[in-house]
Amino acid sequence: MDFSEIEEMYLKTIFEIIYDTPDSIVKTTQLAQLMGVSAASTTEMIQKLESRDMLTYISYKGCRLTPQGFNYGARIKRREALLELLLVEIIGFTGDYKSIACRMEHTVNEELELALDSLLGYPEKSVDGKKIPFIDRDVKSIKSGTILPITNMPMNSKGVISLMLVNDVDMVTLNEMGIRINSEIKFKDGKYYFDGANFKISSSLGRSVLVSLTEIGE
Repeated sequence: MDFSEIEEMYLKTIFEIIYDTPDSIVKTTQLAQLMGVSAASTTEMIQKLESRDMLTYISYKGCRLTPQGFNYGARIKRREALLELLLVEIIGFTGDYKSIACRMEHTVNEELELALDSLLGYPEKSVDGKKIPFIDRDVKSIKSGTILPITNMPMNSKGVISLMLVNDVDMVTLNEMGIRINSEIKFKDGKYYFDGANFKISSSLGRSVLVSLTEIGE
């Protein structure tokens, strides 16, 4: 089911309001204020989303999400959180990541969402520490071939460095440590071993080094 960007923004905003109390009624005036539009425009959108079984409209009071609408709002919110983590923790972007992720979330399809979720190690918290919705989330077991940051490697697993999303200075640091593309890495007893030698690496830098798992330990 396809929705426009503005429809998705409405569903995500309502979801954010009622996440902890799913049965709550969202007032039309409150929603209009958050969306930056008139109450009349908000009422029109609510009625449109109701016709698509996303909302239940309650005259003169507001609306509440249907189970289908709640799940869809959760998915958009999760995509936003995953993109923020990608921008901040993997790419190292220091600009206005929230507005960029908000624009990008509407272009992410289910396949890309699953890939991002797996790449980031199925994170539970967003950049600002808030819980990422798990509703209708397809969490697959990590297996051989999975690509993820080395900070998310399972204990006693092995892999090969496949990508390093770092600046030139950090690249020099990594190379001096002997860490390069195709270097073999092992995570054992809380320590990292690159090509057989034990090295320490900061969590911020480790999040920018992606490894393709070749072996999952017991």
